[in-house]
Parts: sequence; C-alpha cells; structure tokens
Amino acid sequence: MAEKISSFRTLNTLDEFSRYTSAYDEIEGKRLMKKCVKLRPGAAYSGKQGFDYFEGIAQETTGSTGICMHLLTVPPGGRAKAHKHEDHETAIYVISGSAKMYWGERLEHIMETSAGDLIYIPAGTPHLPFNDGTRTAVAVVARTDPKEQESVVLMPELEAQISE
Repeated sequence: MAEKISSFRTLNTLDEFSRYTSAYDEIEGKRLMKKCVKLRPGAAYSGKQGFDYFEGIAQETTGSTGICMHLLTVPPGGRAKAHKHEDHETAIYVISGSAKMYWGERLEHIMETSAGDLIYIPAGTPHLPFNDGTRTAVAVVARTDPKEQESVVLMPELEAQISE
C-alpha cells in the first residue's frame, strides 16, 4: 500500500523549519509535489532599511521561489532609510494605523496611507516610509523577491532630500 503524504504542514518556529529541510514530499527517492507551508509570525529581524520585520514567507523559511511576505510594524516616529528594491515589485496592505511614504527619483512625492489602503511600489523606485502619527502602523508587505532583503539598495544620498 502506498504511503499517504499530507500536502499541508504547519511549522511553528524557524528552528522547526530548519529541521525540515525540503519543501518537497518524497517517496522512495522520487520527488512529488511542493508542500504547502503555514507559518505564524514570531521572531523579528532587522532589515537593511532600518525597520524590524516579523519572519514570514521567504525562500529561507518556506522554500518560496518568487515571493516573500512579512508583517511590518512601524512605531510612532519610526522611519526607514531611503532605499529601493532593484528588480522587485512591492505590494503593501495597511492593517492598522497610518504612515507616509516619500517616493520618486529625489523622493519628491509623498503618499499618505491608512488602514485599508493597498500600496504598489514598482521595482527600482526609491522610497522612504515613516510614521509621524501617534499609533503604531501595521502592514503586510509582499515582494517579488523570495529572499526578501537581497534586492534592497540603500540610498543615503537621498536622506538629505528629506527635512524633518
């Protein structure tokens, strides 16, 4: 009788994932299909941009090959460094709070965002998000970069464009 393989797996910690080394089911050495993986945001890491992100969907955690998705919280007064994602698009859904984002070649534009907004940032677009409100902003960030931080390019030369 053939072994029944579950297509779903729940991983509760990054340590548990590291012990689970393949995103594929295998029977007798034959590769079958990729597994579905469910994560719950837990540990946080500091991104090059200057924000802390909760670990989420990425090549390092799930074996994804074309996307990453993370939960971001930006406290009042929080501000990223000016940056761009060289070859990857970004989509953001604001869950709660509000924030603003400078964007453009010289960060000459400003976008105000609040809960319920969906934001699209084209690949290679310089931007600098910040929270000048009194409540923590919470958002889901998805990017077409499975390694999440790989395409981040800091742009310190644009920092002087912004006066606080």
